[in-house]
Amino acid sequence: MSSLQVLCSGLPLRPLPENRGRWAGVPHAPVRNPSLSPEEEQLALRNALRYFPPDVQKLLAPEFAQELRQFGHIYMYRFCPSIEMRAYPIHQYPCQTQAAAAIMHMIMNNLDPAVAQFPQELVTYGGNGQVFSNWAQFWLTMSYLSKMTEEQTLVMYSGHPLGLFPSSPAAPRLVITNGMVIPNYSSRTEYEKLFALGVTMYGQMTAGSYCYIGPQGIVHGTVLTVLNAGRRYLGVENLAGKVFVTSGLGGMSGAQAKAAAIVGCIGVIAEVDKAALAKRHQQGWLMEVTDSLDHCIARLRYSWLQAVRHGPVQCLMPDREARKRKEVLSLGYHGNVVDLWYRLVHELDTTGELLVDLGSDQTSCHNPFNGGYYPVQLSFSEAQSLMASNPEAFKHLVQESLRRHVSAINRLAQEKFFFWDYGNAFLLEAKRAGADVEKKGANKTEFRYPSYVQHIMGDIFSQGFGPFRWVCTSGDPQDLATTDQLATSVLEKAIADQVKASVRLQYADNIRWIQEAAKHQLVVGSQARILYSDQRGRVAIAMAINQAIASGKIKAPVVLSRDHHDVSGTDSPFRETSNIYDGSAFCAVQRVSWEPSASHRGEVINGGFGLVLDGTPEAERKAKMMLSWDVSNGVARRCWSGNPKAYEIICQTMQEDSSLVVTLPHEVAEECVLQQALQS
Repeated sequence: MSSLQVLCSGLPLRPLPENRGRWAGVPHAPVRNPSLSPEEEQLALRNALRYFPPDVQKLLAPEFAQELRQFGHIYMYRFCPSIEMRAYPIHQYPCQTQAAAAIMHMIMNNLDPAVAQFPQELVTYGGNGQVFSNWAQFWLTMSYLSKMTEEQTLVMYSGHPLGLFPSSPAAPRLVITNGMVIPNYSSRTEYEKLFALGVTMYGQMTAGSYCYIGPQGIVHGTVLTVLNAGRRYLGVENLAGKVFVTSGLGGMSGAQAKAAAIVGCIGVIAEVDKAALAKRHQQGWLMEVTDSLDHCIARLRYSWLQAVRHGPVQCLMPDREARKRKEVLSLGYHGNVVDLWYRLVHELDTTGELLVDLGSDQTSCHNPFNGGYYPVQLSFSEAQSLMASNPEAFKHLVQESLRRHVSAINRLAQEKFFFWDYGNAFLLEAKRAGADVEKKGANKTEFRYPSYVQHIMGDIFSQGFGPFRWVCTSGDPQDLATTDQLATSVLEKAIADQVKASVRLQYADNIRWIQEAAKHQLVVGSQARILYSDQRGRVAIAMAINQAIASGKIKAPVVLSRDHHDVSGTDSPFRETSNIYDGSAFCAVQRVSWEPSASHRGEVINGGFGLVLDGTPEAERKAKMMLSWDVSNGVARRCWSGNPKAYEIICQTMQEDSSLVVTLPHEVAEECVLQQALQS
């Protein structure tokens, strides 16, 4: 309790905390090389020192300068708190409003070492998804939140707390923007400089908006993606015996192993970082780990018997193939996925056996030259060294590796193997590298392989389904169990109301998910749950939870949010809007406000929200309005772009709610009419 009070008392200056530098035994962000000029280095230092009074600047200046030159950014390691960073029960935070305490709960969850990818660098996931740019911003934000009243709004600019501003109880308590760079200056090189200067940061989808709930969120999305990939590509409802190969076990990508187990397939996931691999194995998300390609192939081809007493694999049973036995397996390969793909090609070419059915990639290719993608030509440590010492040489090797990566996938795809882009910019960066991913006659958002939105999740989004989620701020698992029961009951009632088949399928998938999530113990950090629901389901679940708080069945407020990866959450022409073909996929329509956040840089613009349910009628009113607007807005956009499923959903919604009036598109003239008009 007292430590949380200290955490909310402002920057610790007298005395200054001990500078312990980078902690040993904790994963750290790759060293950046922003290539600042001497004048820019001085500006970065000046910007960092502005947070501190003159009497301590002389001591801190050389320390910050060393951080800038050694790590490429001023993180202010001296001010990394010694408190155990986790989501404490909401009543323990010294605040004047429950909304502020809920925000603190979410911030500390994002920085929990069990949740965060690089906790000391304030990176939650994705290699560069920052919660704050430096630790001074963290201390100031916590202090402001502890003082904030219901008549103030905290404004955040890329991690920087601009301050508390007068507002009203009906206004958002928190408004956030991250990475809002003017388009002509939104290049990767320019961003690296701006981040080093401390004036912008990349908040990813939910790191910089404090709404990340650990890898559970992406486990659920991956479960639905792989499940629906099986339906589309393989024509099966049951994925038992099917093999899914992919890469990435760091932040969000760490979910892939658990998702493979939940859908019942054989998942092989490559990861170059041994620490990330070990973390997922310790969590129980990986069943097995190996650094041997021979073992990977043998494990796909055969069933291994585990000795009861000795533990490790003892013998091989050639007559019992793993795929025929339909065993469930999540196998982590410590090595580069390019080597794994080429070994699968070798097996195909030499034995005629295709050992993989489905494939994708979830390395952080939105950030390929700063630790998001590791080239096959180098070991992990060699790559990290070259990345810092010679960025151009590193970039060359990454692009060569991407070309080899795609070449192996192309060979497998000549058989009955199906690959999709997971929205991580893999195919976009492969194209930029000169890989063979072109699709003849396609527009610039299409490649040889589809985005998972184009082929798998797009129709689900168009019906208004997306990643709705909540966090029980009491920290009590029983509260989460109660919300699970309420959500299940709501979805079962919706199915009983005779909804159409496609909607019923999604509700059924999510009821199954809630049951599996509890069984697989997917909570990491805060007591949170996610499911995909449409507008009707989201509103009904929110109402049920709010009523349970009012009656005391749930002991403390619940925070609602969603991933920006939603029907109305993100403008990303190579991901969420990749199946919008009227030319507007590159146009931004996102809105922002805890009650929402925004993140923008280069390839994408995100918009999201957070809302606190406290059992009051006012919370119910806000939830109804926010959730209805949030979903209908996204569906209406897809309807206008010509999506027939979205058209059907929005028409139905307008029939049920007379206050909703949407501009509906007319059927466009036949192709020959268009051609004649253009020729004339």
